[in-house]
Amino acid sequence: QVQLVESGGGLVQAGDSLRLSCISTGRTISPAAMGWFRQAPGKEREFVATIMLSTGVTSHADSVLGRFTISTDNGKKTVYLQMNTLKPEDTATYYCAAGARFSVYDRNYDYWGQGTQVTVSS
Repeated sequence: QVQLVESGGGLVQAGDSLRLSCISTGRTISPAAMGWFRQAPGKEREFVATIMLSTGVTSHADSVLGRFTISTDNGKKTVYLQMNTLKPEDTATYYCAAGARFSVYDRNYDYWGQGTQVTVSS
């Protein structure tokens, strides 16, 4: 069974920073891309950032551009989301995803983590 496990969420104040991490457990997978999505109560799941593992090319949602940065370790086994200048509207459950294509669409991702909660207070 493939499982992606996120960590690093928590309760912070506006303007603070967090770094989320995602590792794969169980069955080993070799995705082409890793991404981060988030979902707040009453809202649809939305794209946050993605990285193409073969090239390091990234894409970030306009809402987080300049504040959040997706990256991987040297072995491309772990994906991170560095979140700076957090805002209350960033409050959501953040999900790590792995897929066969570099994409901003969640339908192109095959494996998903359980999510980690990020809460930003004002």
